[in-house]
Amino acid sequence: MTNKTKKIITSGEKNRGQPLKFKSKRVVPNIVRTSTDIDEQRVRKQTHDSDLIYGRYPVLSALENQRFLNRIWITPRLRYDPRFHSLILQAKENGTIIDEVEPKRLDQITDGGNHQGVAAQIAPYAYIELHELIEKATSVTDPVIVAADGITDPHNLGAIIRTAEAIGAQGLVIPQRRASGITSTVMKVAAGALENFPVARVVNLHRALEELKAAGFWIYGTACDGGSEPIQTVDFNGAIILVIGSEGEGLSLLTQRSCDVLVSIPLQGKTPSLNASVAAGMALYEIYRQRWMKNTLHFDKLQKTTWKKE
Repeated sequence: MTNKTKKIITSGEKNRGQPLKFKSKRVVPNIVRTSTDIDEQRVRKQTHDSDLIYGRYPVLSALENQRFLNRIWITPRLRYDPRFHSLILQAKENGTIIDEVEPKRLDQITDGGNHQGVAAQIAPYAYIELHELIEKATSVTDPVIVAADGITDPHNLGAIIRTAEAIGAQGLVIPQRRASGITSTVMKVAAGALENFPVARVVNLHRALEELKAAGFWIYGTACDGGSEPIQTVDFNGAIILVIGSEGEGLSLLTQRSCDVLVSIPLQGKTPSLNASVAAGMALYEIYRQRWMKNTLHFDKLQKTTWKKE
């Protein structure tokens, strides 16, 4: 008897060749869902469509910049903290739901994150169009924009944003595919910098770089291999795009072709490369260091000229 025709037959039915039929009943356990479980599911569903930020500084920055928050979870002790109290009242007047909760509840909402007693649910990050970023950037003298070529680690992206905003850059360009977007982790690591730092998300980074070139920007790409110039030997003038490569592969070949100059950070140790966010910070500092030096020298010359005239 083959496997396809094999049947279970009792000894009494062998002569008749009739199979023995079994009846079974599916048992479905009776699951009782509490109000807490239902509320937790509702929160998770809502945060899937929107985003969650947590930690005192990110939430405080969102409140100070009057960003709309759907809901805030906060411990009673922190709610009446002078830094939060008036802002919480204002947010409540604007329609934000305020929940006073215990730290354990925040542990659940943030999946054990370092919430510091507060979390907030916000709408997904609002990217701006590339042409808007260009208009904003070119309203200042010698603007600097950072472009991230395939940064997939949200911690790296958040650190790049925090450094870029702190040092004075005008914005960021990121691709839509194969790269991290602005997630809650990015917001947390950026520590409030995104409230004052515009980000454009583009379909094609190569095309975006060409558009930036047409707007008068010079494209500088960070690279580790040969053919690049040591960053301290490069004269950074005018409007600049600093392109940071991905964590593993660096700049793509197509992006490298879009760059006017490839620069590298000389390393003396045995470690072959730097973390993407660290490289971004060092490159940005070199750009602004040169500009500060030039401005200082120009100011000194003006002072000497004025003193001689007097």
